[in-house]
Amino acid sequence: MTQSNTVTVHILDKEYCIACPPGEHSNLESAARYLDDKMREIRSSGKVIGADRIAVMAALNIAHDLLHKEHNLNRQSTSTREHVRDLLERVDQALANDDNDDDQAR
Repeated sequence: MTQSNTVTVHILDKEYCIACPPGEHSNLESAARYLDDKMREIRSSGKVIGADRIAVMAALNIAHDLLHKEHNLNRQSTSTREHVRDLLERVDQALANDDNDDDQAR
């Protein structure tokens, strides 16, 4: 890749040049800031020592958050589908009742 397709980010006081598709620079920078914040949070707790261990803990925390949000989103999606299905059944029933009323009026 050419130099214009790389982004320099700083994570836990280290600089990384990362290849990045055009138009994704902002997203990559945001992701790097998020990771840096998580790693600093873990380092400041004093419970984890060493950049490698901090990185693994940050990755595990981020993966856990992602999976938890994905699970909640799937649950909400299922609930929404069931609600829409219920509403459609009610509309179908109302239309069927309306058709029956029209037939009886004739």
